[in-house]
Amino acid sequence: QVQLVESGGGLVQAGGSLRLSCVASGIIFRINAMGFYRQAPGKQRELVAHIIGVGSTNYADSVKGRFTISRDNAKNMVYLQMNSLKPEDTAVYYCNAVLSSSLYGGSQDYWGQGTQVTVSS
Repeated sequence: QVQLVESGGGLVQAGGSLRLSCVASGIIFRINAMGFYRQAPGKQRELVAHIIGVGSTNYADSVKGRFTISRDNAKNMVYLQMNSLKPEDTAVYYCNAVLSSSLYGGSQDYWGQGTQVTVSS
């Protein structure tokens, strides 16, 4: 079994910063992609940022220039540094990993339970 656990959410004023962390644990052979999605009330879950393969990154247009994603492969961790936060960044942030648990096994999607980020104006 694989578990993803996020940490680092909270309440911050507009213009402030937060750093989210996510660690993957369990039987992991290879992580193909790892990142964060978010879901605001009444809205669909959307990609925030992720790292694919050896380090290719992808960001939502709304966070480019403000958020930075990084990964520690040795620790199976991913980080999201969020700067210049805006009220519209308020959402539950979910960690996602696409990984395989064996050499010949296929990749599967895993999700964390989510961490709340609230940005006050």
